[in-house]
Amino acid sequence: MKMRFATALFGLCALGLNAAPSHAEDADSATARQSRWQELEKKLFHGRTAAPSQGVVALVAPDRAEDAAIVPIQVTLTPADKVKALWLIIDDNPMPVVAHIVFGPAADPHVMKFRVRVNSYTNVHAVAETRDGALVADVKFVKASGGCSAPMGEGEAAALKGAGDIRLKFAGPVQPGVPVQTKLMIRHPNFNGMQMNQLTRLYTPARYIDKVTVRDGDKDVFAMDSGISLAANPVLSFGLVPQSSGRLTVEVTDSRNSRWRRDFDIPRVTD
Repeated sequence: MKMRFATALFGLCALGLNAAPSHAEDADSATARQSRWQELEKKLFHGRTAAPSQGVVALVAPDRAEDAAIVPIQVTLTPADKVKALWLIIDDNPMPVVAHIVFGPAADPHVMKFRVRVNSYTNVHAVAETRDGALVADVKFVKASGGCSAPMGEGEAAALKGAGDIRLKFAGPVQPGVPVQTKLMIRHPNFNGMQMNQLTRLYTPARYIDKVTVRDGDKDVFAMDSGISLAANPVLSFGLVPQSSGRLTVEVTDSRNSRWRRDFDIPRVTD
C-alpha cells in the first residue's frame, strides 16, 4: 500500500507542468488552475469528479499565508457520520496530496486541522468521500510562496533528534461515546528533498511521514497516508469518539521505513 500510494503521489508531480497553458502569462489564471485540477482529479479519482460541496465539506485557509512553511488549514465535514474519507490536496505543490484519511468507527470527522507547506499561489481542495461513494469538494485559493523549499534552520542530524516523539492533548474531558477534539503532535522534520542546507549548499534527502494510524482499543479512529506537503513536526487535530475501555494507540511510519508507536492511557470521565 505504501509503495502504491507514494508512486501515485510522485506521479502527480509533473501534472502542473503538463497541464499548464502554452502562454506563461496565463499559468495563474482561473482557467489554467481549473485545467490543472481536472488533470489531478482524473488521476486521483480514476475518472470520477467531485461535485461542489453542497454543505458537506467546508475548507478554511488564509487568503495570504503569513508563513508558507506552516499554513493552517481547517476542514469541516457535515454531517460527519456520512463521510468515510477525506483528501486534502494542494494543487500546485510538487506532491499535491497532503493527506488521504480513512475514518474508522471511533472517529468524529466533523472538524480536522492541519499545518501544511504551500509552494506557490495555488488552489487547495478538500474532497470528501461519502459513505454512498459520492465525492464532494470545497476549494480555496491561497497566496503563498516557497513553503516547500524553506530551510529548516538546523542540520539534518539536529532536525532528526527526537524524531518519532508523539504527544496528545485533549480539548476537554474524555467521556465514552462523547466526541472530543484531540491534538496529535509528532516530532519529525518531514524533509521533502527541496530544502538546501545553508552551510553545505546540498539538498537534504527526502524523509517524510507517510502513514499515521490511530486506534482506540480495537476500534480504528483513522488511517492517514501523507506526503511532503505536511509541515515539519506535524500537528493534526481530529475528533475522537472515546470507547468505554482500551488505550489510544498511535503508530507512525516514514518514507525511510522508520516506525514509531505510543500507547496513551486516556483519563476517561464516567458518571
